[in-house]
Amino acid sequence: MPILGPNQYGKAENRVVRITRDGATHHIKDLNVSVSLSGDMDEVHLSGSNANVLPTDTTKNTVYAFAKEHGIDSAEQFGIHLARHFVTSQPAIHRARIRIEQYAWERIEHGGEGAHSFVRAGRETRLTQVTYDGSAWEVVSGLKDLTVMNSTDSEFWGYVKDKYTTLPEAHDRILATEVSGRWRFNWTDDAQPAPDWEASYAQVKQHLLRAFAETYSLSLQQTLYQMGARIIDHREEIDEVRFSLPNKHHFLVDLAPFGLKNDNEVYFAADRPYGLIEATVLRDGCEARIPADLTNL
Repeated sequence: MPILGPNQYGKAENRVVRITRDGATHHIKDLNVSVSLSGDMDEVHLSGSNANVLPTDTTKNTVYAFAKEHGIDSAEQFGIHLARHFVTSQPAIHRARIRIEQYAWERIEHGGEGAHSFVRAGRETRLTQVTYDGSAWEVVSGLKDLTVMNSTDSEFWGYVKDKYTTLPEAHDRILATEVSGRWRFNWTDDAQPAPDWEASYAQVKQHLLRAFAETYSLSLQQTLYQMGARIIDHREEIDEVRFSLPNKHHFLVDLAPFGLKNDNEVYFAADRPYGLIEATVLRDGCEARIPADLTNL
């Protein structure tokens, strides 16, 4: 006999832009919010009864109403407001998961009056996922599409070689990657003081960038570990960090046919295939809870 397994429903990718006007100076928060709800939803699947179903259109409207009523101090705090509301206002909903992408805008400095002109920043996308079951919180934040490069201070040699190995050893190479990372906060209870979400994000990003820049790399795996370890060492609110780092290969171009010597100057940037390096770094005594496949987070 078929049995209904885990299920959830909600409204995905609600784009909301909140403008805060401080006189002639304006501030932008640009979010993509996805709501997923679960609980006593057996009957809607088994008999089609909608008695316990909060319409997904309602969840969409809630996102926009909360942007007005609560403002958007941070992606994390906005997700907390939403998750708490859905779980506490609807008896049939036992768990809410809020996923948010935040898009960055930079102010355009100009000689005119006011500060209300912006350009979309072409760097990383900020992420957060807030989950609430009525008693405990789980907040996992992160970023994606942050492209970084070291033009030297990277080597790769001493690896296993077999009859299919053609890659030459490198003692001075470009190391480039597009960082996708998530980090899990140890804030789980309303009785605990909540982290400063904005300051935490800024500091985590700076620590991972500094670790990338300051590590003399013998492998991308080594660099990944140093990035995660620096975050754990410097940010006490975080217990777990997971990175997925594609190795953006740069190959020296053979200029010999043209009578030219390529002294680590001209490279071909290959987009695929690419090495994919993934790992989790944990605070001692903590358990890994971030999924191994970040696409499912």
